[in-house]
Amino acid sequence: MTNIYSIAERNIAVTSLHDEVHRLCAPYLAPDAAPDFAVRTGQADIDCERDRSARGDKLSGKPAIRFSDGYLETLAVYRKIAEQMPRYDTVLFHGSCVAVDGAAYLFIARSGTGKSTHTRLWRELLGERAVMVNDDKPFVRVTAGGAAACGTPWAGKHGLSSNITVPLKAICILERAEKNAIRTITAGEAYPMLLQQVYRPADGAAMSMTLTLIDRLTSSVSLRRLGCNTEPEAARIAYDAMKG
Repeated sequence: MTNIYSIAERNIAVTSLHDEVHRLCAPYLAPDAAPDFAVRTGQADIDCERDRSARGDKLSGKPAIRFSDGYLETLAVYRKIAEQMPRYDTVLFHGSCVAVDGAAYLFIARSGTGKSTHTRLWRELLGERAVMVNDDKPFVRVTAGGAAACGTPWAGKHGLSSNITVPLKAICILERAEKNAIRTITAGEAYPMLLQQVYRPADGAAMSMTLTLIDRLTSSVSLRRLGCNTEPEAARIAYDAMKG
């Protein structure tokens, strides 16, 4: 089965074995668009995702989960798309991105720190003014005009995402803390976490482009580090500091 989807303002022809991919990507359907590139998945890609999942479970000590082939194929598709996107000045981040009044804020951190919890606090604080761009795997496009955050179909366990592109104002590294405090950081301070949380292509040329895009990104947006708890005050302190 093949369909064309417009994701991060690129038209992508996706051919898959299972229709779960196409159900997931349905909000991004662009059937009449001319594709910029194409990805195709097969059983070998699904098997590779299953092996990857098993290795992750073994390293974390978690009980192994038997995922369906259809679900694993959705992961293979996002990976193949992310491999191509640096050629279009776009990279994928593992993070939670919320937009307020037409400006996007991307939160990145180590797994389990509470990115989704923090952006939920933003939505509770700001109501309808706060819109989730993506709660797990947003794309970020970096051009001469600045950076923009883009929704994707891969939105984590809560499925919070919008098919929108919003200028990216700030990237904030989250850390757990008893008291809430935020500060501006340098590109050098942010770089290790940016590199850890960006999708790192297997292709050497694409990885080189990714590193260049990270460098450009650090000069395009505000960079912050937030030590926070799960109280509503955390969202207010973060928003007041970053809205600028």
